[in-house]
Amino acid sequence: MFAPDFDKQGGLVPAIAQDADTGEVLMLAYMNEEAWKRTLETGEAHYWSRSRQCLWHKGGTSGHVQKVRSIRIDCDDDTLVLMIEQVGGAACHTGRRSCFFRELVNGEVSECSPMVFDPKEVYR
Repeated sequence: MFAPDFDKQGGLVPAIAQDADTGEVLMLAYMNEEAWKRTLETGEAHYWSRSRQCLWHKGGTSGHVQKVRSIRIDCDDDTLVLMIEQVGGAACHTGRRSCFFRELVNGEVSECSPMVFDPKEVYR
């Protein structure tokens, strides 16, 4: 059956969200079995928040949901790649398109992902 092996890593598996059209990696989060089931049921990404210790519907507060187009699972059944459509343009809680918004080039750090919204306005 096509499902992650949640027992291998203490009930959580890494889930990489990748833009289905561009291939851009937008974020890394974790899923437990409940998040997996909700994602399959709704067609939108759900994760397990390790910091808040609760189920998290991506974009539930901001409206920047992730519509799942397809899901890939690795050879060990313990890591997922969600090919998604990022609604609203921002995957990161900092308001940027991608959580990977800093880039190291020639020893210098620069920002490489645009700001899409002001988090102070969205997460009051």
